[in-house]
Amino acid sequence: MTKSKHREDVRPVVRKLAEQTKAGKMGRREFMALASTFGASSAAAYGLLGMAAPTPAHAEEGKKGGVLRVASRVLEIADPRKYSWTEPGNLARQFCEPLVRWGVDYNFKPMLLEGWEVSDDAKTYTLKVRQGVTWNNGDTFDADDVIHNLNRWCDKAVEGNSMAARMASLIDEETGKALDGAIERVDDYTIKLNLPRPDITLIAGMSDYPALIVHRSHGDDGDLAKNPIGTGPFELVSVEVGTGAEVKRRENGSWWGGDVYLDGIKFIDFGTDGAAVVAAFDGDEIDLNDETTADFIETLDGLGLEKKTKATANTIVARMRMDTPPYDSKELRNAVQLAVDNSVALLLGINGDGETAENHHVAPFHPEYAELPKIAADPAKAMEMATAAGHAETELEIISIDGDWRTVTTDAIGAMLREAGFNVKRTVIPGSSFWNDWTKYPFSTTNWGPRPLGVQVLGLAYKSGEAWNESGHNDPEFDALLEEAVGIFDADARREVSAKLQARLQDNGVIIQPFWRNQTLHHNAAVKNVERHQFREMHLEKVWLDA
Repeated sequence: MTKSKHREDVRPVVRKLAEQTKAGKMGRREFMALASTFGASSAAAYGLLGMAAPTPAHAEEGKKGGVLRVASRVLEIADPRKYSWTEPGNLARQFCEPLVRWGVDYNFKPMLLEGWEVSDDAKTYTLKVRQGVTWNNGDTFDADDVIHNLNRWCDKAVEGNSMAARMASLIDEETGKALDGAIERVDDYTIKLNLPRPDITLIAGMSDYPALIVHRSHGDDGDLAKNPIGTGPFELVSVEVGTGAEVKRRENGSWWGGDVYLDGIKFIDFGTDGAAVVAAFDGDEIDLNDETTADFIETLDGLGLEKKTKATANTIVARMRMDTPPYDSKELRNAVQLAVDNSVALLLGINGDGETAENHHVAPFHPEYAELPKIAADPAKAMEMATAAGHAETELEIISIDGDWRTVTTDAIGAMLREAGFNVKRTVIPGSSFWNDWTKYPFSTTNWGPRPLGVQVLGLAYKSGEAWNESGHNDPEFDALLEEAVGIFDADARREVSAKLQARLQDNGVIIQPFWRNQTLHHNAAVKNVERHQFREMHLEKVWLDA
C-alpha cells in the first residue's frame, strides 16, 4: 500500500517515475503530481530526484488585520459540482474546502483528508478523513460528509455535474449512480473506495475546483449562497452576481488550519474589461487581480505593481459540435482545422505569451504527452476539402465571449478562415449570457484550465456523454483507449496509449486548440504571501496585508 505520509519508504512505482524524470522522459512538475498521488511527500519526491525540497519563499511573520480587495468576476456559486469556471471556485473556496489540493509545487496536499492509501493495482483507495474539523454551523465533519459528496459527484442524472466524469470509475453505467459497494464506510473517519478497474486520476479529480465539499444537508436543490455552511477559514457575508462578494474571517469555531491573517476579502467584478482593472489598480480600489491577460501585462508592470507568472497548460479551444450540422461533416471539421495557423493565433491572440499547441489538448506539461508529426496549416488544401464536402459556401458562425483575449483569439481564427475562402459569420456574446449555453453553441471558443494529467483532461472534455463534452465528441474507440490509459501507472506505457488518443482526437477534427498560455497576476506591495497558482486558484488563508 502507498501512504501519503512524510516518510521515505516510497513505492517502487514512485521510484520508477523518478528514474523516468531523471532520464528526461517526464518533467519535474508532472513527477510531483504523480508521486504525490501514490503517497510520496514533497521531501521524499525531491529526494528521489537528488534535490532538496524548496523552502517557502515568504518567511516573514504575518500580520493580522485588513480586508483584501480582489478583482474577479463574481458568478453563481449555488452547487460546486456544477461549477464550470474557476471564479466561483475561488469565491466558494474561502469557506468550503476540497479533500485534496493541487499545490503550487504541483504536489497533491491533504486538506479535508489527512491522508490516503492507494493499492498497488490502483483499484482500492483508503481515504483518511481529517479529524478535529468542524463546520461553521458547529457540526462535526466526518466520513458521512465525504460519502454524501462522493454520492453527489457520482450522480450522472444531474445536469452540469462534471464531477461524474472525474469519478467515472466509481459509477454504474446502468444506474448512473455510484456502484454498489464502491463507497465503503469503514468507520467515522475512514472510507474505502473499491473500484472495478484501475484509475490513477481519482486524487487529481478530488483536487479540482468543482470538488469543494458541501455539508451533508446540501441537497440537489441546495444553494451555497443562501446556506453557506463550510469548513474553511472564512465565512460568506454576501454575494451579488456580476457585482461583488465578501467573506470575513471565520467566527463560529476555529479553523483546523490555524491562524488566518485577513479580516476579510472583497471580490469586485469588473467584467472582462482589462482596462477597468487597470483603472482600479491606478485608483487604489483593489489590491490584487485574479488574472492579468497578455495585453495588459506591460501596462500593469508600468504601474509599479508586483507580478507573479507561471507557465502552465491553460488554453483556449475553438470546438465544433460533431452532432450539429454542418459540423457533423468530418471533412468540413478537418478543413476548418487545417485552415488555421496556430502560431499566428498565438501571436495575435495573446501576444505570443505562451507556446503553440497541436489540436489535441494534451500538453508537453503532461507526463503522458506524446510528440506527434507536425501538421502545417494549408489554407488552399483546406478550401479544396470543404468544397469536396459540399461546404464551399456554407456559413460558419463562430461565437465567443466579449471583451478579452478570448475575443481577440476568436477574431484571429475567424480572419484566417475568411482568408482561406470560408464564409464566416462572427458573433460576440456578452459574458452575462455567454456562459448559460457554453456547451451548446455549434462552433465557439472556450477557455480551459490545466489539469495534472492529460488523460484527466481527455476524460472531462472528450469522453462520450460527459457534462463538459462541449464538442459532442462521440468515439467508442477513443473512450475504450481512454479507459485503458487511466489504469496505466507507468508514464512511458501510458504515453503509448496517449499517442493514439491524441492522434484520434486530432483526426476527428472537433477542435482548433491553438496555444498554451502563461498565467499572470499582479498585486500591490501591501499584499504578502500570495502565489500564482497554475490553475488560477486563489489560496488566501495565509495571505496578509502590510499596510
